[in-house]
Amino acid sequence: MTPLESMWLSFIGLGLMFVSAVTALLGKEKLSGFLRFIVLSFSFICIIIAGLIVLVVVVPGSRADL
Repeated sequence: MTPLESMWLSFIGLGLMFVSAVTALLGKEKLSGFLRFIVLSFSFICIIIAGLIVLVVVVPGSRADL
């Protein structure tokens, strides 16, 4: 993976973390019932995907051969 691809992938991960935080706050404060469950489930899925993206970007680390 090139550094540019890694950068864009990390931006997507950061965006998913932001979406997860906003939807979690919305679900906890403003919603109730089944809609709350759907929004909080979406938030959980976003944070799981963001965590996997972070692992993909961070674990290989920096490469000196580029």
